[in-house]
Amino acid sequence: MGSIARDSRQITFFYNSESSLGKQINAYVNSAEKEVLGVDVSKTKVTAKQWAEIADGLEKKISELIDQDHPDFKSEYGEDSVDLDEKTWLQLLEKNPKVLKNPIAINGNHHMNLDSAAAFKKYIEPDSAGLEKN
Repeated sequence: MGSIARDSRQITFFYNSESSLGKQINAYVNSAEKEVLGVDVSKTKVTAKQWAEIADGLEKKISELIDQDHPDFKSEYGEDSVDLDEKTWLQLLEKNPKVLKNPIAINGNHHMNLDSAAAFKKYIEPDSAGLEKN
């Protein structure tokens, strides 16, 4: 059993309220016709176990969730390409969640890495394969 609640009647939304993309998509998510559990990663601790669970649901590596162009990342690791093991990527995201690349929505067992507000709009459309409408 996972550590993140999954309910088809609720959208669990992980975002950074300090990023413009996070703020923009948060407005769209909160206008959805479902209950929203917003997790602002800049204010709420998300554990390494939860990040691993999210990455698994997205079928992505942890490194793919991290914005390697973020100033905080670059100040720590420099401009060059970085090759870290999964445990180190998890620790990085857990300790500095501001480097989260894109907001993430979870509805039931459906996960979506949201790179734009339009992506969320498509995600909540009734015919969308990504989200069941009740």
